[in-house]
Amino acid sequence: MRFPGGLRALNHRDFRLFWSGQSVSVMGNWMQTVGQAWLVLELTRSPLRLGLVSALQFGPLLVLSLVAGALVDRWPKRRLVTGTQVALMLPAFTLALLSWTHVVQYWHIATLALTIGVVNALDMPTRQSIIAEIVGRDDLGNAIALNSAIFNAARVTGPALGGLLIARYGVALAFLLNGLSFVPVVLALLAMGYSAPTRPASRSSIGREIGDGLRFALRTPQVSLVLSLVLAVSAFALNHNVTVPLLAREVLGQGAQGFGLLMAALGAGALVGAILTALFGGRSRPTSVTLVVPAVMVASGVLFLAFVRHFPVALALLFFVGLSQIIFLTRCNTAVQMTVPDELRGRVVSVYMLVFAGMTPVGALLVGAVAEAFGVPAAYATGGGLALLCVLVQARRLRQARGLG
Repeated sequence: MRFPGGLRALNHRDFRLFWSGQSVSVMGNWMQTVGQAWLVLELTRSPLRLGLVSALQFGPLLVLSLVAGALVDRWPKRRLVTGTQVALMLPAFTLALLSWTHVVQYWHIATLALTIGVVNALDMPTRQSIIAEIVGRDDLGNAIALNSAIFNAARVTGPALGGLLIARYGVALAFLLNGLSFVPVVLALLAMGYSAPTRPASRSSIGREIGDGLRFALRTPQVSLVLSLVLAVSAFALNHNVTVPLLAREVLGQGAQGFGLLMAALGAGALVGAILTALFGGRSRPTSVTLVVPAVMVASGVLFLAFVRHFPVALALLFFVGLSQIIFLTRCNTAVQMTVPDELRGRVVSVYMLVFAGMTPVGALLVGAVAEAFGVPAAYATGGGLALLCVLVQARRLRQARGLG
């Protein structure tokens, strides 16, 4: 059976295995995300401490991403990602045990969040880079879009199911199911049979290899544009793990089920965006316009959430933010992956992950602190406003330099 254009990456057997395993694992991850945020609020009732947990989980990306990228280019990617997936099981099972026995404390969550962050610093660039080895350049854009589709399908089902489970059975079950969800992806990785391209043993130091990746990223115009836009949007606008539970609890007066529905609305919009990108994204490299416009949409949507006081309006706006966000991030990821040479892929992708996820601690602490001092609407206004300002400044500079297109 041959898959049609919008699904063409699935014609690669190994990508089908990888994609199927990930579809289960990422749903478990989103269930844990909901459970972790809700547990922190139940234990502390502190927006700042919620922001601190998010900062601890993403902080290692800021510190370790560049070194991880050099290691990804040196070591077999399938072996690396198999090891990181096994390592990510352990914090999930630990949280499940601590919650089930009613001994969980805030420092437990913070410590395990830091552990997850350290493993993710290696896991995230490896999982992004391995896709190109599996499908090749011709189907790379479609594979990235399909990967985004399952990620965001999980954002619909994971938070909604997680919210229902938490409301009925407590957070421990959400953590347990996440731990079990890593089993299918590990089995899929072990069953894959592709031959990874061999790279001659490097005689360069880690520092020199990191420098090569940074120079390519900063001196290549489209990659540097992507990095500047992703930096602005991810640091200030994409702090949903902090802002959405606060919006649900403090502004809209919702419980765990309402929080799950808000996260599901965000995921539903992202799923629609991923499907649209897979069907109509094409094989061409994204242009500057198709990068800047969705960035403006994301920032504007987050800014408007500052004025929301009704649950249905929040659902609609989060759907819009999710749709815009995934179009933006998928186009950015595709632009980088289609531009970078294979021998630099791990290092350049690690720079992308650094600005995408590594800046999250900065934004998480900022919006958490603003929410605690001035309220949740002020946090949304600050995050969305700063993101929009940065994107518009970058767009203006780009237009002055060479025009958009």
